[in-house]
Amino acid sequence: MATHYHLIISTLIILSNILPSHQDHFATTPPLPILPLPSYSQLKWQQREIIFFHHFGVNTFTDSEWGTGKESPKIFNPKGLNTTQWVDVAVQMGVSLSILTAKHHDGFCLWPSKYTDHSVIGSPLQDGHGDVVKEFADAARAGGVDIGLYLSPWDRHDYRYGKTIAYNEYYMGQLQELLNKYGSVSEIWFDGAKGPNAPNMTYFFSDWFAMVGELQSTINIFSDAGPGVRWVGNEKGFAGTTCWSTINKTALSIGNESIVDYLATGDPKGTDWLPAECDVSIRPGWFWHKSESPKKLSELLQIYYNSVGRNCVLLLNVPPNTTGLISTNDIQRLKEFKSALETIFSKNLAQSCNVKASSIRGGKDSGYGPELVLDNDHLWTYWAPNDNGKNEHWIEIMATNKLLKFNVVRIQEAIGLGQRIRKHEVYVDGNRVAKGTTVGYKKLHRLENGVVSGHRVRIRILGSSSVPLISSVGLHFDPFWHPVGDKNNL
Repeated sequence: MATHYHLIISTLIILSNILPSHQDHFATTPPLPILPLPSYSQLKWQQREIIFFHHFGVNTFTDSEWGTGKESPKIFNPKGLNTTQWVDVAVQMGVSLSILTAKHHDGFCLWPSKYTDHSVIGSPLQDGHGDVVKEFADAARAGGVDIGLYLSPWDRHDYRYGKTIAYNEYYMGQLQELLNKYGSVSEIWFDGAKGPNAPNMTYFFSDWFAMVGELQSTINIFSDAGPGVRWVGNEKGFAGTTCWSTINKTALSIGNESIVDYLATGDPKGTDWLPAECDVSIRPGWFWHKSESPKKLSELLQIYYNSVGRNCVLLLNVPPNTTGLISTNDIQRLKEFKSALETIFSKNLAQSCNVKASSIRGGKDSGYGPELVLDNDHLWTYWAPNDNGKNEHWIEIMATNKLLKFNVVRIQEAIGLGQRIRKHEVYVDGNRVAKGTTVGYKKLHRLENGVVSGHRVRIRILGSSSVPLISSVGLHFDPFWHPVGDKNNL
């Protein structure tokens, strides 16, 4: 009996060393998300990186930025209006969403609203039968570009402005027109601007937002307080050097200038996912003016690094001219901008390198290895280290032959599982070349001292809300970046 018992035990021991354990049949599970998380619409918005704004209206014809509300609709006469050209410019730029000012502060409506005659109805455009919003929406749809609309709450023309109930009903009526008549709208833009004609005017934002959500469930609502996208707090196109997509909505209010710093940086303890949008115009003004020229390429690149490169989306205003077209010099500058971005980011010097990391969640073949930061998925594949209770992790890019020569470092988090990184540093052959706080969807370090050369690039994560998840890393050369004293860039 004892002999049989020992034989059974010996057989079980042999089998346990030969057969895989039950656990080996299963893949390593992903780490738990850290709340809050972005919605599907917010993730799609984030990946656009650059979107367009088109300020167009009576101000275009009066050479002003803010209309008085007393302008005659007859001055609005874009004889060569071609919204397909606007869309073509967006497509050439790789822009997938454009926002139109359906109504600015002057109250003039670019569509034939049945609630007012202060619109294209009274203009020469198609003998009063024009509809710029429809032409814009149709052209965008044909070109594969999504649309957004801005309906200014401040109205310097309408007699109901200042009469709280009457004006809010008027505004709600126009919202319903825009969101019912022109197909899918991806973003709707609100601000809290008010004027001397009724400085104490009350806007029923909660009612408006509820109506928007009812009419178009996948839309992103932009305002100082979201609820889909927040303002960055300035019109320079710059986010804070620290920029969280998380924030506390309860601390926000629309039109409150005291919170602009909070809007620019967000909140690591924020309970709401509310990413920032950086609005800026390609020209000094928001409307087209014959006397103005587009910003220099170097300015546009700086804006890109300080918006997209700081975990935001860049909302770039490109205003149509009095003919109804995007001006040739603006198009030329946009082409230069697009070409420059392609020159900088089309080649990732890290692609030909080996990668190693401080640890790997679940081991070497778990599906969370450091090599995943070099694939083409910048969201759902990622390097994940072991959650060992330590606050420091690292990933290292190692050149296989010649030196790496670059001046831009790109880091991206897998934000679908939350924003985590609080502090990080970049080292080249043991020397620190950059440091930062947040990463988010995309962090771009344009190295202050210019081009560096080395064999090993190590990214150290020195603080994170939970185990960090890095989805992509890039090493790039920017030939347009010439910091003072950079001899390599001469």
